[in-house]
Amino acid sequence: MDIEPLHRRIASDIERRIASGEWRPGFRIPTEAELMAEYGCARMTVSRAMTDLSARGLVVRRRRAGTVVAHPPVHSSALVAIPDIQSEIEGRGLAYSHQLLLRIVRPSRADEDGMGARLIELETLHLADAMPFTLERRLISLTTAPEAEHADFTAAPPGGWLLAHMPWTEAEHRISAVGADGETATRLGLSDGTPCLRLERRTWRDGLAVTWAWQTFPGAAYDLVARFSPTQSPMKTPIKE
Repeated sequence: MDIEPLHRRIASDIERRIASGEWRPGFRIPTEAELMAEYGCARMTVSRAMTDLSARGLVVRRRRAGTVVAHPPVHSSALVAIPDIQSEIEGRGLAYSHQLLLRIVRPSRADEDGMGARLIELETLHLADAMPFTLERRLISLTTAPEAEHADFTAAPPGGWLLAHMPWTEAEHRISAVGADGETATRLGLSDGTPCLRLERRTWRDGLAVTWAWQTFPGAAYDLVARFSPTQSPMKTPIKE
């Protein structure tokens, strides 16, 4: 009779505790040292079990915070709509909060053509149940949205403020898979190079640029879902680079 490898048994035990609700999202899993003592095994065995669980999206390994049970992935229709991060998090029954990490007013640069002469640059960390959910960098045109210069983005996150005060008439999304660089990894509590999903979004109002934002999500915590109906022949669908 085949004997189940110990690292798989450890992973299965943890998965059962998660599935039963004994260990709920955000629960801090025992440390590697504690699991080594419980199962009488080497650190490499525990590490293999944690790597397997992390790859399957059941746990999130964070520097300094240890390993915690992952929240179920948030499904977004961001391909066809402009989502509000706060509403999405609260819609999952999680507590939303945010930290404004950077706010500067500055002239636009050559590579920010179309954003107007002056803009606000913002960096915001969105949290779900006090755990990092996404890191957002955003530019807001003060030509199109001058009121933004005096908005309190510590009280209301930039995206929610814009949806309420500056309705858009045109939007563009670009989605890519990236590895977390040093600063992003630090902000999200991840290891360098951890797979992430990056959503780049631009919006316009009556032809004038409103905002340009980049949101980076840990790959296991977020996915994008859209439902389509056939409206034209695929051969006639224009491809935009």
